[in-house]
Amino acid sequence: MSLLRVRYQTIEFGELDIHIRTLRSNLEYSDPDGDAEALGISSASWPLFGVVWDSAKALAHHMLNQDTVGKRILEVGCGIGLASLVLNHGGTDITATDYHPRAGEFLDINVQLNQGQPIPFVRTGWADEDLLLGKFDMIIGSDLLYEREHVDLLAAFIDKHARPTCEVIIVDPGRGHHAPFSKKMIQLGYTSSQQKIANTDYLPETFSCQVLQYYRQ
Repeated sequence: MSLLRVRYQTIEFGELDIHIRTLRSNLEYSDPDGDAEALGISSASWPLFGVVWDSAKALAHHMLNQDTVGKRILEVGCGIGLASLVLNHGGTDITATDYHPRAGEFLDINVQLNQGQPIPFVRTGWADEDLLLGKFDMIIGSDLLYEREHVDLLAAFIDKHARPTCEVIIVDPGRGHHAPFSKKMIQLGYTSSQQKIANTDYLPETFSCQVLQYYRQ
């Protein structure tokens, strides 16, 4: 069995430091029991959960300015779960999900690195049967719309787990699928808006993203 190479880093959010263990690069791979392969995760896509992407940083920074008091929040496709770690530090009721079989393990380790309360994690795909996740007041995610087929799957998953009044926040780096996704969300009864992130000093100058927001009441 090949050993995964990891790295430790600290990401700053003003005066808040979040410590994380990630894969050393997006070239790491280890699936000795074939768990990921059984889920249809290729060796090329296997490491994607385990590094911090710019869109994840943008989501985590954005959530610092959101009203989360008293809300039950779900992070979809959490990967390393940076936004969940930031929210957990502030005492927010956060639950995380991801399709990857190792995401929960990495999340647990990172919670411990930050001396936080355990974050509930469920490994699930958007097309999976209901795993009793329940309903949420806010659903968040970053860089979720990789493929055109993800539009309907993600919209249905969100709607299944949204309370009657729910806000959805997705950071999208412009893969070209946000327009049909917004149309689908409107069909499901949500209002739709999008905005540029005002301050991206913490991101490379070449990175561009938008915050997609949906609201239903």
